[in-house]
Amino acid sequence: MAEPSFLPWPPAPIPTARLVLREAESRDRPAFIELFASPEVNAYLGGPRPRDRLALELPGTPGRRPGHFVIELDGAMIGTIELRRRDLEGPDAVRPEAGTAELGYLLLPEAWGRGYAAEACAALLDRFAATCPGEPVVLFTQTANARSLRVAEKLGFTEIHRFEAWGAEQWMGVRTPAV
Repeated sequence: MAEPSFLPWPPAPIPTARLVLREAESRDRPAFIELFASPEVNAYLGGPRPRDRLALELPGTPGRRPGHFVIELDGAMIGTIELRRRDLEGPDAVRPEAGTAELGYLLLPEAWGRGYAAEACAALLDRFAATCPGEPVVLFTQTANARSLRVAEKLGFTEIHRFEAWGAEQWMGVRTPAV
């Protein structure tokens, strides 16, 4: 059974100035394989997964679950973004009082450095704020991931905790909406 979503599901596409956030489709499968097999994308996420195993294991339409969106640019998937209920039993079960909504995203390396991550995250955060007014959102990244830390700062996340998990120092930030 799928976990409940913060957002209505299936979603209506969320357009931005340059992007569309939408539900995954079968045509996105090759991009999902690229995303999960990329050493650059997975440098702070435990490393890439073998491409041949991904080809065997990924469903025909990967990423089709509540709160998970494909980031599309000019008709092609360039990454994913997710707003999910965080696991308060796992390694990131720190600071449960900060809220249960967790933002995460992955972009293919060719999409890095163009502001797409911040644009997609801002659009999803706006949709979340309209749906769940007053709810905070948390974001986790390794302290070594300078790009992700810059995006978090740009989006208004404030550091509330650092901790060790998965063999590295982790950063936890929260974005508390204006009430």
